[in-house]
Amino acid sequence: MANIRIRLFARMKAAFTLVVLSLVVCQAFAGFEQNIINDDDLILDQALVDSINSAQGSWKAEMSPRFQGVTVREVKALLGTDLSVESNLPVHSYDDVSDVPASFDATTQWPDFIHPIRNQEQCGSCWAFAASEVLSDRYGIATNGSENAVLSPESLVSCDKTDMGCQGGNLNNAWNFLRDTGITTDKCFPYTAGGGNAPACQSTCTDGSAMKLYKSADAYNLKSVADIQKDIMTNGPVEAGFTVYKSFMSYKSGVYTKHWYEFSALGGHAVKIVGWGTEDKTDYWLIANSWGPTWGLEGFFKIKRGVNECGIESQVYAGHVSA
Repeated sequence: MANIRIRLFARMKAAFTLVVLSLVVCQAFAGFEQNIINDDDLILDQALVDSINSAQGSWKAEMSPRFQGVTVREVKALLGTDLSVESNLPVHSYDDVSDVPASFDATTQWPDFIHPIRNQEQCGSCWAFAASEVLSDRYGIATNGSENAVLSPESLVSCDKTDMGCQGGNLNNAWNFLRDTGITTDKCFPYTAGGGNAPACQSTCTDGSAMKLYKSADAYNLKSVADIQKDIMTNGPVEAGFTVYKSFMSYKSGVYTKHWYEFSALGGHAVKIVGWGTEDKTDYWLIANSWGPTWGLEGFFKIKRGVNECGIESQVYAGHVSA
């Protein structure tokens, strides 16, 4: 009788294992099917959203209002960050990072100086938005509000000739431009490249008044998680570049991680890291995007921290405010 029970248990265990493996294989095939990306397809996929939400992972998906009716080709045009160029900027590090807290949020630490979520629209200017927003916030923080203007991403898009305007840019080049030349305020040179074409560079403000330029005193690269954290809590947000996959456009809430079956990258994107924390035992970065407030967490998102998820920790840049 004991032997019969043992054999019966073994068969049940084998059957259960087969069912689990079948489910995994089915999910994998579904993932591979969803990973076949054609430029003329719509970027939002209800089947992918349902698959993500049923998996009970660390994040939730939705048919985001920001990308309703938008094609893969149009999304690729937004992802204007060139991640292929190695930084030639110095690496900035800290001798003591022992005071880095478990969580930090620049939007609550400096609520008057972290500027609102913006929208790059249909121009591949994410590299310019994130860079100008970081410098804007850092000016407000460093001067305690005496210099708290929103700085102009258009200055970078139109005037930084080492980059390619709406066709993309490199974070290393952008920070060299902020250090060597500087940018003006958004009021002086408003953003009008949202349709995909950048206007000519201006030497005076749109209203004809003299243009004041805001520069970074230096430009540097941050390499470790602890140094990124220390720099944010000391000086303000930083700019980061990372690789985007199809599922990211469907992000709604939680801590984003790409799916293991996502092999086809859509492009590089630049964003502003404003803090970090832990949600349901998963460490994350808190990040401001430039896709308007209807996407994600009212324009923000969380992405897994400490494992270089999608390369988010490999290209991080900032600079100190020029006196």
